[in-house]
Amino acid sequence: MSISIGIPFYNAEKFLASAIRSVFAQTYQDWELILIDDGSTDRSLEIARSVKDSRVRVFSDGKNKKLASRLNEIVQLAKYDLIGRMDADDLMSPTRFEKQLKILNNSKKYELVSTGVYSVTDDLDLIGVRGSNVSNIEFKDLLFKKVGIVHAAILGKKEWFERNKYDTSLKIAQDYDLWLRTCAKNDLKVCTIAEPLYYYREEGNATVHKILAAYKNERNMIKKYAGNYYIPLTLKSYIKSLIVFGLDKINKIDLLLNKRSTGKIESDTLEIYKKELELIHKTYVPGLIE
Repeated sequence: MSISIGIPFYNAEKFLASAIRSVFAQTYQDWELILIDDGSTDRSLEIARSVKDSRVRVFSDGKNKKLASRLNEIVQLAKYDLIGRMDADDLMSPTRFEKQLKILNNSKKYELVSTGVYSVTDDLDLIGVRGSNVSNIEFKDLLFKKVGIVHAAILGKKEWFERNKYDTSLKIAQDYDLWLRTCAKNDLKVCTIAEPLYYYREEGNATVHKILAAYKNERNMIKKYAGNYYIPLTLKSYIKSLIVFGLDKINKIDLLLNKRSTGKIESDTLEIYKKELELIHKTYVPGLIE
């Protein structure tokens, strides 16, 4: 079964080549790669267009439409019935799509499958590991954030994305809105696996500004979906914002950021990560410029 892999990018010249290389390093090779530019002003588009492989298609209209619009466009552009995605500044395990596809093929119950993550620095030093095996997600679990779905690690059926589009009015947390909206109408047929098959560059992404913006957006989601839980969840969100603000004021925000990946890094886990990373670095991509 063929997979359409989509990578939207905006000014990602520092990392885009590595992301593309991790696609070419996949053990499952029946795919197309859709690279869609969101109005980059750096060398990102040049890097994308440098790849000489018939499976790679590059799209650019010179506009900055933001992530939600580009994700909807990827669904429209996809040739195949399965769509996988990743962010332009991340990488993924060479076995990611092979293992996700096996799950979707073995169970007709699911239309989406996500994975655990390796949390890494910009230089790909391993910070932590997180993920969990979840086979059934309830609306309340999402609302109270008892479970999480790694958005960029999703592999799903095209028909699901066609009937469940991203809200293009949202600048952040488009994924959380999508999960809540689809779960509320019993259309979130997703499972997550704990195995870390996605490498998330967390350094620089978990800034105070972004965390506070995320909490503000969280309150918008609560207002929209929480119903009877609106007051306690809103209060909890404001308390979290105050804690972040206070930690930042006393230069202790690292205490919070360091807790985002609490999984213990075992020696065998680190060895697997290093071997996979070495394989990705050695993978040849015809024409690719760094």
